[in-house]
Amino acid sequence: MPIEAASRWNTRYHDEARCSFERPRSLLLEFAHLLPSRGIALDLAMGLGGNAGFLLQRGLHVLGVDISQLAVYIAKARLPNLMAVIADLESFYIPLCTFDVIINFLYLQRDLWKTMVHALKPNGILFIETLTEDMHPIHPEINPDFLLKTNELHNVFAQAEMRSWIDILVYREGWQESSKSHPRSVASLVARRRS
Repeated sequence: MPIEAASRWNTRYHDEARCSFERPRSLLLEFAHLLPSRGIALDLAMGLGGNAGFLLQRGLHVLGVDISQLAVYIAKARLPNLMAVIADLESFYIPLCTFDVIINFLYLQRDLWKTMVHALKPNGILFIETLTEDMHPIHPEINPDFLLKTNELHNVFAQAEMRSWIDILVYREGWQESSKSHPRSVASLVARRRS
């Protein structure tokens, strides 16, 4: 699976002329005031590095992880200060209590959620935004396992076990405009690790 996934993403970045620099996600821009002015950020499934570049501009050191060699190469070429790793997140070790910020946009791996929370330092900020099952009628080729159910993300982070570690600052679901020809249905969460 990792080789197939890497190949698929490499082809997508190459064939779709996606080599123009990605813009940071609107959720990150909207809640940038919550970001610290220094520290270490982890960008999971960073793609071409648009979010990572924004975090670097804000004064953070950034570790970006992606399975696509092409994406990492492009991001690193544009962002020399980026610490970039080519890795499959299904087997990537994320150390405990290390990061001031963790961002995870448009990549769904449910078993990473608890790991992300524990990888944050006290008062660390977490951004998660990914597609919901409302996308399936528009893109029936998407495996439903990679789409969130209604309120799924909120329900997991609202459970007592997670609430003892983290406070939800922002949660919303719905359609948002995209640079693509159609909007995206996403669930968005911003949370802070308790001190």
